[in-house]
Amino acid sequence: MIQIKRVYEQPEPDDGARFLVERLWPRGRKKAEIPMEGWCKDVAPSQHLRRWFNHEPAKWADFQRLYRAELDEASYAWEPLLERAKGGTVTLLFSARDPVRNSATVLRAYLEERLARAGEHRREPLYSVEGAR
Repeated sequence: MIQIKRVYEQPEPDDGARFLVERLWPRGRKKAEIPMEGWCKDVAPSQHLRRWFNHEPAKWADFQRLYRAELDEASYAWEPLLERAKGGTVTLLFSARDPVRNSATVLRAYLEERLARAGEHRREPLYSVEGAR
């Protein structure tokens, strides 16, 4: 399971493995104040995309499309998160004020789609071709 949470919220036992998925460190927070397993800077939107979006709701649809394109080119950055999610709960920490229109929501949907695809590939075949002649 993959969930998202603002970095300013208190950690909870069901958070599982917590990862900061922002390129910039959250304002007003010291590293020791944020319990997490890692800071995944490279999975965050590029500096250029982040500045262009600037959390403007009118740009949300384009931001999602452009960020997904960046993620398609950076599997090295998100694959470790996907592997952790296969084994348990992962919480993606973000610092944006908007709980809906932020990069962590796009990343979560992106990873969940990949988890679903991985699950489809592991299904048992409907029939066996062995011994069929």
